[in-house]
Amino acid sequence: MNMSSVAAPLTVDAPDAEAPSGAPKHLSPNQRAWLRFKRNRVGYIALWVLVGMLVVSTLAELIANDLPFVARHEGRWYFPMIHNPTDRELGGDFDTQVDWHDPFIRSNIAKPGNFALFTLIDHSARSVNNFALEADPAKPSSSHWLGTDESGRDLLARLIYGFRVSVWFGFALMLTGIAIGLLAGAVQGYFGGRIDLAGQRFIEIWNSIPELYLLIIFASIFEPSILLLLVLLSLFGWVSLSDYVRAEFLRNRGLEFVKAARALGLSNWQIIWRHVLPNSMTPVITFLPFRMSAAILALTSLDFLGLGVPSPTPSLGDLLRQGKENLDSWWITVPTFALLVLTLLLLTLIGDALRDAFDTRKS
Repeated sequence: MNMSSVAAPLTVDAPDAEAPSGAPKHLSPNQRAWLRFKRNRVGYIALWVLVGMLVVSTLAELIANDLPFVARHEGRWYFPMIHNPTDRELGGDFDTQVDWHDPFIRSNIAKPGNFALFTLIDHSARSVNNFALEADPAKPSSSHWLGTDESGRDLLARLIYGFRVSVWFGFALMLTGIAIGLLAGAVQGYFGGRIDLAGQRFIEIWNSIPELYLLIIFASIFEPSILLLLVLLSLFGWVSLSDYVRAEFLRNRGLEFVKAARALGLSNWQIIWRHVLPNSMTPVITFLPFRMSAAILALTSLDFLGLGVPSPTPSLGDLLRQGKENLDSWWITVPTFALLVLTLLLLTLIGDALRDAFDTRKS
C-alpha cells in the first residue's frame, strides 16, 4: 500500500477554546497561559510591583549610599564611589578616607564653587553617622527617614539592602532546588521500577535528617556565610519539587507521544529532554513563587536566631531580632515586618495567578 495515499487527519479551523476572548487563534500553550496570567489583574500587578522592588534593591548603591556620585572642591573633581578621597584633600587634617557626614566636610562642600551630588538616601547599609546627636536607636527624622537601628545605621538603607539579600538568596536557592528536584524527579518518574523505589527510600531517609540541628552544627564549626547557607538549604530544598516532577513523569511516560519517540529510536535522555520534560513543567512553574517564599522565610528565621549571615550584612531577620530586643523602638519592627509581609503577599498572589494560568480547565 502506498503510504502517500493515506489521507491526512481532518483539521477544523475552530476557535481556540483555551484562548481568551479577542486573542489570536492557534496560540501555543505557553502563550495561552501568559494571556490567562495577564487577565488576573491582581497577580499581574503583583508581578510588576515585585519586579520594581527588585530593581530598586538591586541598584541600592545608586539609591542609598554615604558616598556622593561626584564632588568638586577647590577646582578639583572627585568621584568617591570609584575612589574616595582623603580627609586632607577636602581641607581636613587626616590622611584617612573622608567621612562625608563630618560637619566640617559638609561646610567645606557648601562653600561657593564647591558641591557634592549625593544619592537619594545619603546613608549606606553599613555606614554609621558618628556625628549624630541622638542616642541609638534614633527615631525617624529628616536625616534618617525611618530612624536608625541599635548600631546607628540608617534603617531605610538596611531595609533596601536586606531586601536585596533576601530576594536574591531566594532566587539562588530556588534555582538550585529546581535543578536537583528536576533531575531526581525525572529519573525516578521516567525509569520507574527499582530506580524509583530506591529513590523514594533514599528521600524518606534524607527527610528524616533534622535540618535545623545540621545548621546549628555547621554554624558552630564554620563561619556563617550566605554561601554556606545556600549549600546547606539546597541539600533539602529539592525534595518537595521532586515529588511533583516524579508524578508528572509517571503520568507522561505512558502516553502515545513517548511511545512514538521510542519507536523512532530516540535515547532515553533525548525523550526526557525533548518530550517529557516540556510537558511536565506546569507544576514546576507554579511551584516557583511558593518555593521562593519558603527560601526568604528560611533565611529570615535563621538570621533572627543568629544562625544566618554575619552581623554586618544587612538582613530582615537581624532587624526583627533588634526590634525584639528594643520593643520601644517601633520604627525597627513595624517597617521590617511590613516589608516582609508585603514580599510574601506579592509572591503568593503571583503563585496563585500562575496556578490559575496553567490550569487548562480554566479558559
